[in-house]
Amino acid sequence: MTSNITSFYRTQADAARSRSAEAKLQNVKDNQLRAAAAWDALAARADKSDQLRAAEALKKAQAVEG
Repeated sequence: MTSNITSFYRTQADAARSRSAEAKLQNVKDNQLRAAAAWDALAARADKSDQLRAAEALKKAQAVEG
């Protein structure tokens, strides 16, 4: 289960990589690649939060059933 924020971060990382590929100047390429890495890190953290939230929801659902 991926949240909207996780999807947003991944979209931003992809966009930054695309801008890097299109850039003519090396410093612009490098800047966009750094931005993509930052967005990827945010996406990884958000994905971990999504997984923890899903596990907690499952745990609560099982407690209610049991």
